[in-house]
Amino acid sequence: MKGIAIGSSIHCSTEYSRLIKVLMVKPSFMEINDAINETQKHYQETNIDTSLAIQQHDTFVHELNQHGVEVTLLPAEPHLHEQVFSRDIGFTIHDQLFLCSMRERVRQEETTILKDWLQENSLPFHNTFPGYIEGGDVVIDGSTIWVGKSGRTSLEALEHLYKRLPSYRIELLKLRSDILHLDCVFNIISDHTALVYPEAFATKDLRKIKSRFEIIPVTKEEQFHMGPNVLSIGNRKIISLPQNERLNQLMESKGFKIIPVDFSEIIKSGGSFRCCTLPLQRE
Repeated sequence: MKGIAIGSSIHCSTEYSRLIKVLMVKPSFMEINDAINETQKHYQETNIDTSLAIQQHDTFVHELNQHGVEVTLLPAEPHLHEQVFSRDIGFTIHDQLFLCSMRERVRQEETTILKDWLQENSLPFHNTFPGYIEGGDVVIDGSTIWVGKSGRTSLEALEHLYKRLPSYRIELLKLRSDILHLDCVFNIISDHTALVYPEAFATKDLRKIKSRFEIIPVTKEEQFHMGPNVLSIGNRKIISLPQNERLNQLMESKGFKIIPVDFSEIIKSGGSFRCCTLPLQRE
């Protein structure tokens, strides 16, 4: 396991500024055992080709390294099949890192591994959430924090977040019941642009999003293939699935540079590039 310099700063104020340091977990033991989301139910019979998932993840890490991103890999444990989705177990808001409270029992031990690593590296964190909250439901927009009210993030945790961040504006977005996390249907890719799957939101919440961003609408098929779950690495560069051709062309037409990486095996478990990266530092 690669370490990080003691005293290194934690700072993330957007979803799209230059990515410097990130925590990830290799999908060494990835499989669909007990299906815990709608995508996994769809792929449960065919399951995951672990060797292919590892190969695709290695390519992703290599691409990040090529663009100057320092990747730290947390240890993968044989009994934790969802560990690749490191974004879910924590989130960084400016200079504060929050350890999540996972709803699904099969994922709860993942936060202990992250907690141990943070303590070993003398990195401060908060970990006192009542109820449950997952990082896929937290999207950072400067002094505004967009939070999804999903089956994985409870009102108790949201109320606690309000109290913890009194100087921030927290915008709640209620998700359709079949949507796993906010970042599966909403992702900010520049100061004024967001990828949005409109059908996931009530009219008033969609209006709220449109009042802040120019949206790039995502289709139902693109959403199923994790189209909104791209990773912005800075300078308008975005890592995205090559299979989402229409969406990639739309982003390119608006001045973004698309870096295609095949993640087709990993998305079978219900997450993609954003889900697999826990940023510690953005410039």
